[in-house]
Amino acid sequence: MAGLIQHLRPKERRGSKPRCHFLTHGSANDVAARLTALAAPFATVSSQDRWMPQGFDDHEEAQLHRAPRLLNPKISEKLQSWWLGPVSRSTRTPNFDIASTCTIEEASGLLLVEAKAHDEELNNETVGRRLKPNEPKSRIMSHQTIGAAIAQARAGLEEATALPWKISRDSHYQMSNRFAWAWKLTDLGIPVVLIYLGYLKADEMKDRGKPFANYAEWEQLVKSHSEPLFPSQVWDQRWLCNGQPFIPLIRSSEQPL
Repeated sequence: MAGLIQHLRPKERRGSKPRCHFLTHGSANDVAARLTALAAPFATVSSQDRWMPQGFDDHEEAQLHRAPRLLNPKISEKLQSWWLGPVSRSTRTPNFDIASTCTIEEASGLLLVEAKAHDEELNNETVGRRLKPNEPKSRIMSHQTIGAAIAQARAGLEEATALPWKISRDSHYQMSNRFAWAWKLTDLGIPVVLIYLGYLKADEMKDRGKPFANYAEWEQLVKSHSEPLFPSQVWDQRWLCNGQPFIPLIRSSEQPL
């Protein structure tokens, strides 16, 4: 593993990122089995599916507005317009640590994974999306469209779950945008499994944050983090959004380095 990690930039060799590359490294059968185990029993990944990143060979993480391995380009164009606006010059949307095509209830869907290796990787995500002084007009415009997109998703998730939602551009932005994108995919006819994945016992991270000793500790941290955004019963349930399954899960792994 040490040799493989050298393929990453120095600042990428700690925490959750190298573990995500290891999770998607190896034969297609092996990777498919690992991803299926994470998403079971709600989704299956076969060796014919496609994922990003691709181990240590292709490091690119998925931005779904430009991920032809995963989505029809017409769907990606709709995602970009929804998030950034039709005339935005911005080219970046949220990066998913792992994204894979999969099968959900006999239909083609997406598996999305947000991964953490210690508590600070999650605790640091309570902030909102920020605008600095003298931002270019394009970023100011995208700030507005992103706020509107998350508000649309919030209303849609409230309707689907009959529960109160407070996902927002201005607080807990990362988790808010993960749920907003999952909702929008269902709006475009794609079922989704969204996983918050905690890598357990990442001892080398002690100087940066507290590693998770077990699943219960990770689960409690995720639910505490999400509490300002939606009720805890949202997790580990199948919801029907826009006629498509949406399944948010909390999972853990002892993926080694």
